Amino acid sequence: MSQSSQPRPTKVTPLSGFPEYLPEQRVVEQHFLDVIRSTFELHGFPSIETRAVEPVERLLGKGGDADKEIYAVSRLAADLEAGGDAELGLHFDLTVPFARYVVEHAGRLSFPFRRHQIQKVWRGERPQEGRFREFTQCDIDVVDVGELAPHFEAEMPLVMAEIFAQLPLPPMVIQVNNRKIPEGFYAGLGIEDVAGTLRVVDKLDKIGPEAVTELLTGQGLRAEQAEQVLRLASIRTEDTSFVERVRALGVEHPVLDEGLAALAAVIDTGMTNAPGALVADLKIARGLDYYTGTVYETQLIGYEEWGSFCSGGRYDSLASDGRTTYPGVGISIGLSRLLALLFAKDLVRATRKTPAAVLVAVIDEDSRPVSVRVATSLRGRGIACEVAPSAAKFGKQIRYAERRGIPFVWFPGAGEGGDQVKDIRSGEQVDAQAGSWQCPAEDLRPRVVRTT
Repeated sequence: MSQSSQPRPTKVTPLSGFPEYLPEQRVVEQHFLDVIRSTFELHGFPSIETRAVEPVERLLGKGGDADKEIYAVSRLAADLEAGGDAELGLHFDLTVPFARYVVEHAGRLSFPFRRHQIQKVWRGERPQEGRFREFTQCDIDVVDVGELAPHFEAEMPLVMAEIFAQLPLPPMVIQVNNRKIPEGFYAGLGIEDVAGTLRVVDKLDKIGPEAVTELLTGQGLRAEQAEQVLRLASIRTEDTSFVERVRALGVEHPVLDEGLAALAAVIDTGMTNAPGALVADLKIARGLDYYTGTVYETQLIGYEEWGSFCSGGRYDSLASDGRTTYPGVGISIGLSRLLALLFAKDLVRATRKTPAAVLVAVIDEDSRPVSVRVATSLRGRGIACEVAPSAAKFGKQIRYAERRGIPFVWFPGAGEGGDQVKDIRSGEQVDAQAGSWQCPAEDLRPRVVRTT
């Protein structure tokens, strides 16, 4: 082959916003996924998976700046030849495709329909700390036909509280509001642009009350209206006393009454079943326009500046075929966002980089089959192991295990009556048989622990 026909080396260029994990980080991610999935299933949420793409026209207008966030999908050759716009886009969340799934498969589903869904999503926003262009979301939703019982809105945060209680996390709090509270309150104040006001209030944590006041008055609110909006947003209680505090502001409207009653029911359920996990926070609005009732956001205590990593809410008209409407409520963990915080702050770690609990040493290459037989026997009993990559000196093989966090090294034929296994952490080395040796339960799998 001539030198000119040699393939040119391709320069590797990192892409921001597309997280990739090292093996020890992947151990943490998989542990979180296992806890999340098992808890979803414990609460009776079966799994589904939807396609990665949806028609662009369906994705557009489903919340916030969707037109700016959608990654369009087209064949490169077709795009270059025709120059036309793509008709498909990658989904930017899992709720919009789930709503389509419900409508498309309604005749084969049993309602109320529950599901959990753990998938990648894509969002074309500027990458920054904790915000990605490709990330994993973990959703649960319940939908019904025509009407959805309000108790489902109280169930969503209870599932999440149970998940977070099992993970090695700092304390967390689920902040709950009901969109009907600000909508009814704003209507009672005579504010016409309810959606626009909600979007401004949703920025309160990011830009502060002075900037929010300036934005509100800039879009036509009177100073006294903006002041009342901020008073409502400042209310936060761990019990149902928020109802009296809202009433004390002197604003009345039927929609406000509905929202207060609905939120009180959610908080009351939380106080009974997950004490301390839920708070009523009336500044929570959620930026997506399809939410119509209860909304949720979750923060880690002590890391509030990081924002929410678990959110959702009720939607009444997102899923509809024009004749039948399927109202629903759901909540989602932004797993990639949560892990980014944990890794950046070194809050959790895996006890080792590999699933292997045992490294089976190799005395020399001629005896490698003996080491392989030992490994096969251990694996047959559920003990993950690896055979040493080379017949190096035993000290080098032990260092190989140490670098990966493998706790035990197995030495075939080292004992008078057979093999020996060494705990390289304590240095203890004992006789052992591959068919009967018991690996300590805490060492069978890598563990994920909270750092201090």
